[in-house]
Amino acid sequence: MSQDIPLQRPAFVAPKSMAETFRKAIEAAEQSGTSRDDMTLHLTLRDASNIRRDNRIPVSDLSFANGEMRLLKVKVVTGGVDVSKLDLGGS
Repeated sequence: MSQDIPLQRPAFVAPKSMAETFRKAIEAAEQSGTSRDDMTLHLTLRDASNIRRDNRIPVSDLSFANGEMRLLKVKVVTGGVDVSKLDLGGS
């Protein structure tokens, strides 16, 4: 005799915001003594596009001025990388 087993759909889990990942890295670098003015966030085209469209990012965290994008007051450079990374500037 077979029994029916009800199947439940897994609960939808929203992907973590890329901005939150970068926020943690920026804050850790700042706590280690690096100024946000010295940091540059190099983003893939996809990550930059996702950040621009992410409605979970507070308006105060993302700015566009003088042809420059900034996330959490860190300059953003879009493209030219295979993986997004935070450059601390002290090479």
